[in-house]
Amino acid sequence: MNRITSRVKRQLRRRRSVRKRIFGVPSRPRLTIRRTSKHMYAQLIDDTSSRTLCAASTIEKDGRLDVGNNCAAAKEIGERIAEKAKTAGVTSIVFDRNGYRFHGRVKALADAAREGGLKF
Repeated sequence: MNRITSRVKRQLRRRRSVRKRIFGVPSRPRLTIRRTSKHMYAQLIDDTSSRTLCAASTIEKDGRLDVGNNCAAAKEIGERIAEKAKTAGVTSIVFDRNGYRFHGRVKALADAAREGGLKF
């Protein structure tokens, strides 16, 4: 039990250390990600008004993916969030990796968002 709580505390500490330097404004909203063992989620957030501008995930109704826990799914989510951001009028963002390493699925999502036209 103690090992699990210490792991959660370490993750929260990493998340806070990343978040204290990042703030999403209307001109450059924050792209935050959430990674679970089965799915991947991404949101564009304007922190000044505490509003989610757009979101994409592997469990969306209009485009549910069969496999949500691999790099191909993360790349698809990155493309979707870039497309939705363009329709919302956003071209420049701040990337919030949420304490996760910039590696694997996180990197695949970020690269796909860059290829989709987002600048960060």
